[in-house]
Amino acid sequence: MASRALAVWQNRKVVGLLVRRDLKVKYQQSILGYAWSMLEPLAMAGVYFFVFGLIFNTNRGVPGGDEAPGGYLLFLISGLLPWLWFSAGFSEAPRALITHSKLITTMKVPREIFPFSVVATKFVDYLFTWPVLLVFVFFLGGRTTLEGVFLWLPLAIVVQFAFTLGVTLLLASINVLVRDVERIVRILNRVLFYASAIIIPSTLVLESDTFPEWFKTLYALNPLLGIFKMHHAVWFPADAPDAFILSATIGGAILMLIIGYTTFRRLETSVLKEL
Repeated sequence: MASRALAVWQNRKVVGLLVRRDLKVKYQQSILGYAWSMLEPLAMAGVYFFVFGLIFNTNRGVPGGDEAPGGYLLFLISGLLPWLWFSAGFSEAPRALITHSKLITTMKVPREIFPFSVVATKFVDYLFTWPVLLVFVFFLGGRTTLEGVFLWLPLAIVVQFAFTLGVTLLLASINVLVRDVERIVRILNRVLFYASAIIIPSTLVLESDTFPEWFKTLYALNPLLGIFKMHHAVWFPADAPDAFILSATIGGAILMLIIGYTTFRRLETSVLKEL
């Protein structure tokens, strides 16, 4: 695995070319271009804030209570932006190899480059949305801490990148052989959205008497829960994951990366024949 990682690093210029190409394709023939990276999350945030913030009064579960700077709207946008990174990568993961089939069969580069470029492209898209987040932080009076900036934010990004890469490696290789994966992903994408404390604070589940303990444990074992709690913890220190959730998140990301890479390598010959 280390040698393949080194090979990917040695071909980082190819990854850069793929990322730039994908971004150009995404925004070509678009009048607003890059502005869509900000307009799309703004529109989604507006809809979810109206439904969950105003109608269902989800603000009551925001970590830190009524005293938390920024309130539910900042909680929502700080989770929604990194979710869009994962969701977009997750949606495109099954086609990561199929889309580049001609390049894969003609270029002598590690095949891991192509799933990696998908995750990297969506990460760059996520970075493009940061002006939106900072504007919300400024106008809503949000505040952060040194722990949030130097611990939770970089840790959230690294763990999310590793988890998303593992998922992409897994789905990209399997989907070449079994095309049903794309349909399953569309369903899972929606399920994971509501299961990862992005628009609904995790306290409304973990501290509720409505759900049995086994359900709460299963909920806490979702690696995405800890990832988005870390993203939220940058602005809401009270939402920092506890030891159990943090361990499940980091362990789950490492396990997913190992499973994804192992599956990718074992199916590589079969995938190349199919492509």
